[in-house]
Amino acid sequence: MKLSIFPYVVQSEILDNLKISDLLLLSFVSKNMKKLIKSSQIERFKSIRQIEYRLHDYPGRVHIPFTRKSDNIIELTDCREETKNDYFQLNVAGKTMDFRLSNQYQNPETYFHPCDKESVIEAMHYYFLDFFGDTVEYLYRDDYKKFVPRLPKLSLCLSFWPDIGTTNITNIEHFLASSPVLKQIDMSLDTPEMFSPESKFYQAESVILTLYINTVPIYLRRFQGRQALLKCNTWDILDLLEFMKRWKSGEGFRKLEYLNIGKIPNDIHRNEFLNALGVQHIDESKTPPTHTLPKLFYDGGGPNTDPIISHSYVVRETDNRVASVSIQYKSFCFGVWDKTEEEFLRMVV
Repeated sequence: MKLSIFPYVVQSEILDNLKISDLLLLSFVSKNMKKLIKSSQIERFKSIRQIEYRLHDYPGRVHIPFTRKSDNIIELTDCREETKNDYFQLNVAGKTMDFRLSNQYQNPETYFHPCDKESVIEAMHYYFLDFFGDTVEYLYRDDYKKFVPRLPKLSLCLSFWPDIGTTNITNIEHFLASSPVLKQIDMSLDTPEMFSPESKFYQAESVILTLYINTVPIYLRRFQGRQALLKCNTWDILDLLEFMKRWKSGEGFRKLEYLNIGKIPNDIHRNEFLNALGVQHIDESKTPPTHTLPKLFYDGGGPNTDPIISHSYVVRETDNRVASVSIQYKSFCFGVWDKTEEEFLRMVV
């Protein structure tokens, strides 16, 4: 079928019903075809919030998060398979790359030799920037010990998991010092040694930390990001009292949007604990608003933070901002609203 013989409105209708991966392949046909796709799919591409490189998967893939696997944009592999699906070559931002259609989902798959990984990622990224636009947030997920690209409009979401023994704080500190501030850190900490107070570790926009020893107070005191998920073996109630005091006074956590601390002690008395934090209460006969936000971290779940539906809240003294406070599913949950107390209470029904 020759697409160019149809009127523009028909062309747009056809393109609207193609998968993103099919549009990508079609864009390599010619410059005019690429231009047509970009002009007809402006609204569709605007709706894409993120595009994610998942290099810690095998095969690696570039996809739009929280969509079906069959909607992957492209798969990446450094293991060439000789199958009935023959490889074909395409020019991607000046680099010739080998492609085929994957067996399971018929999505494009590109093979590259491991020594070409850096140039392949770079060529693909610049092609995506031109094709999808630079308003999309591009995320790169992999282990920090592997190749980590430094490219414009590419946010790094890296894992720091020890292979053998304890976490090497010194090596990670050196890596972070030479890197831009990370979008996400996924790490386990099993040593009392901690990062320097000025470390970029505390500046990461979001974190998932598995803490095998009680470093909660140090981490909470220094965290400057927006969202944190802490999985703890143990922690002290006094740690949260100190956290709440600093947040309410405006002394710290000015950017904080969401905090979840797991493993609530079995002997905790929920109401007494919340009262000790200095919370205020919404009448139990009324329904409080639900706090949830688009996740900045990836933990295998959905696109949004776990909803907080709580009759308890606190108010920051410096700007009258509200945060919902809850103990649910053996977790302490703290969600900051972009609203004053008066605006917040108007949402109560």
